[in-house]
Amino acid sequence: MTRGAGKALANQDRPKATYQLGEGVREPGLQGRQLPPAEWCEGMDREPGRGAAPLPLLRLLWLLPHSWAVLAAHTPVWRDDLQNHTFRHTVFCQEGTPSIGLSESYDEDQLFSFDFSKNTRVPRLPEFTDWAQDLSDASAIAFDKDFCSAMVQQLDPIFDGQIPVSRGFPIPEVFTLKPLEFGKPNTLVCLVSNLFPPMLTVSWQHNSEPVEGAGPTFVSAVDGLGFEAFSYLNFTPEYSDVFSCMATHEIDSYTAIAYWVPHNALPSDLLENVLCGVGFGLGVLGIIVGTFLIAYFRGPCSGD
Repeated sequence: MTRGAGKALANQDRPKATYQLGEGVREPGLQGRQLPPAEWCEGMDREPGRGAAPLPLLRLLWLLPHSWAVLAAHTPVWRDDLQNHTFRHTVFCQEGTPSIGLSESYDEDQLFSFDFSKNTRVPRLPEFTDWAQDLSDASAIAFDKDFCSAMVQQLDPIFDGQIPVSRGFPIPEVFTLKPLEFGKPNTLVCLVSNLFPPMLTVSWQHNSEPVEGAGPTFVSAVDGLGFEAFSYLNFTPEYSDVFSCMATHEIDSYTAIAYWVPHNALPSDLLENVLCGVGFGLGVLGIIVGTFLIAYFRGPCSGD
């Protein structure tokens, strides 16, 4: 269990704490669960008092009966030409909104979040829908949810005001999911990085007017115990579009805004047809003019 974010900015104004269970990391030949730092636990042992009460609970972190992975008996030596990949399963909870969250990512790309109100996985992209149907680990997810909530209830009153909590100012950027073509449906993506704790709201505006119908906001854990968020908006691009994504950090109501305007658009079918027609017309005109000039200049020569 760790508090803080690697890229976040330190601030003494203490928001409510956010706790993360050890991230499940699965790699070829080595599967395991991240344990609490040994130095921190040893320091707790040497400091009897208010912090001594949760020690038995903290030591349970490496004894979780529903651990997502266990150490392999033998770790093979991988050849240099093989690439390792990382699957991260992260459960986080906090005294804020959302109070509980789960994200699963593969090599820093988020695959799923979890809707605890419906007990279902939510795919970040439609391509992941079939994989989201697997709920064979539902009991393990429920255990992590209860355990993380217990951490908040028991540890937050003890550490309240004792440890400064890092805070990151959200940084949004907006881009299209597919290459831009005017008149063809597309999706705007608002990526919010440098986010900690993961308490934010994302809203959209089109030409300074609020936009309804944006998809849910997906929160994903990244390296350094930080977070990032994704928000999606379906639209059909036009030449005069000006979209803005507003990410508001609920801790201090800090709002960051990113704008999107059309640029580097691919030629549309209409434009291509017009250009082809103009080119064909110019070609025919060139043939006619060339034929006329040839006949005109050859005329006097044949008269002599």
